[in-house]
Amino acid sequence: MKTSTAKRKLLTEYIWIMIGSVFVGLAYNIFFLPARLAAGGVSGISTIVYELYGFEPAFVQWLINIPLFFLGLALLGKDFSLKTLVGTFFVPFTIWLSADLPFTIDNPLLSAIYGGILLGVGLGIVYRGNGSTGGLATVAQIVKKYTGLSSGYAQLIVDGVVVICSAFVFNFELALFAMMAIFVTSKVIDFVQLQTSHSKLVLIITEQEERIQTIIKEEIDRGLTKVRSVGGFANQEKTMILCVVEQQEAIYLKKILQEEEPHSFVVFLNASEILGRGFSLAKS
Repeated sequence: MKTSTAKRKLLTEYIWIMIGSVFVGLAYNIFFLPARLAAGGVSGISTIVYELYGFEPAFVQWLINIPLFFLGLALLGKDFSLKTLVGTFFVPFTIWLSADLPFTIDNPLLSAIYGGILLGVGLGIVYRGNGSTGGLATVAQIVKKYTGLSSGYAQLIVDGVVVICSAFVFNFELALFAMMAIFVTSKVIDFVQLQTSHSKLVLIITEQEERIQTIIKEEIDRGLTKVRSVGGFANQEKTMILCVVEQQEAIYLKKILQEEEPHSFVVFLNASEILGRGFSLAKS
């Protein structure tokens, strides 16, 4: 049973990688290449090469990605797998298949925004499948390993070099739009990976823990966690209650607490992703 479940999970991850790679390839052909935006990575290099020499972007990406894959395999070892090879192959393959799409956007502002969104969705899906599209992410990991820089800084340096080169090949304005696309992409990747929800984490610091507990259980039917704490101002023992609720439940809970427990200290925080019973799992 466990073997069957593991195989299904692995198959699902490969499907996610291929779907995400399709979005990445479409973002390139619909938005970035027509608008001449070299938004970092191997795709940015292929855009520059296409502008200078007219070489087919898909083949340029294959020519760069395949040696980088083997370089990463040799230097990084366990960080590379068949999943990385799938992403490395499938993105240029999608670009090659969709090269003659009849609908493209050449406005750099629209391409930076919507191309960044589509690219972010694609990469986010690939990452959720525990995969990678290879490319200059490999170079960034190598830079990280041998310089001690964080992943974010290493990737920023690598992508920054591509954007700076694009400023000389195209112009400074298009380079700025490319930077905008990179920013949008990073935010969308976080959104897709974290499955940002409308749930709220409620922190309630109170001396009336039984009353608060009754309100949460009977009024909104949610679980809670109690943490013993000491107030920093009065140095008195209190209880901090943690509870995760949906958006509408948060509004209702706020109203009840204001009416019945106005002296409790309450904080509402955005919760990016909730895993567990009552949210990702059924209550019973």
